[in-house]
Amino acid sequence: MIEIRRILTQVETIRHEFGPPPATPALRGAVAAVLANPYAGRHEPDLVPFMEALNPVGEELARRLLAALGVAPGQVEGYGKGAIVGAAGEIEHGAIWHVPGGYAMRRLLEAAAGARAIVPSTKKVGPPGAALDVPITHVNASYVRSHFDAVEVRVPGAPAADEIVFVLAMTTGARVHARVGGLRKEDVKGTDGLR
Repeated sequence: MIEIRRILTQVETIRHEFGPPPATPALRGAVAAVLANPYAGRHEPDLVPFMEALNPVGEELARRLLAALGVAPGQVEGYGKGAIVGAAGEIEHGAIWHVPGGYAMRRLLEAAAGARAIVPSTKKVGPPGAALDVPITHVNASYVRSHFDAVEVRVPGAPAADEIVFVLAMTTGARVHARVGGLRKEDVKGTDGLR
């Protein structure tokens, strides 16, 4: 059921964004796997077998992304996930990624970073080369406003009509000059994934 055709990994190092340079550069990374869509061109009532088969893919991509960032799990402060479904599929084929993608990151980061917050997500049906803005929130509290962000991901030439691009994203901190108030990461209680 699992046919991985390509994997793309990207890491952005943000050293300056107007104002003073940050003391430590911010990192934003993403990993995207292009898979054959086993349901392309047809309606399948039961999507759970594919969702369950994706669990090892989620775990591999989460480990690969953390390694690409070159940081310890405790240094990851933000995360998100998403999917782009090729034209012969449907949006629900992207929703399959919620459990295997989200829980893979949460398990990887749990011991060091907590990872109590739900992993935000987006999905769409798109043509080859479509871009996806993957939403980012704080790993322990979704209301930490400084960490509301997005990572743009695009795999050249993918997804073909019979493919799905599954994406994971992580960041090492807030937006470089976050200053719009709200709950601060230092004040997170981290018990409910919200505040």
